[in-house]
Amino acid sequence: MGVFDKLKAQLDQEEWPNVYLFKFIVENTPAQIARATSLFDETADISFHESKNGKFVSVTVKEMMLSSEAIISRYEKAAKIKGLISL
Repeated sequence: MGVFDKLKAQLDQEEWPNVYLFKFIVENTPAQIARATSLFDETADISFHESKNGKFVSVTVKEMMLSSEAIISRYEKAAKIKGLISL
């Protein structure tokens, strides 16, 4: 059973294409923010919110996704970024 099987089962109940909300937490450095945002294309709606102490940034992304497989693929790529937390 894969890491994302439960999420995929939930996503398969939705109709695609549809807008999907991704949320990540990364260290507040230009390099980490760039790694997180590089997962998405220029059509994605990306917003940032700094933590109270400024050490971390939440990266919220709304993007039109074509399928549950496309979302899982995005999470698999995100999992390769050291220090990135997927919510």
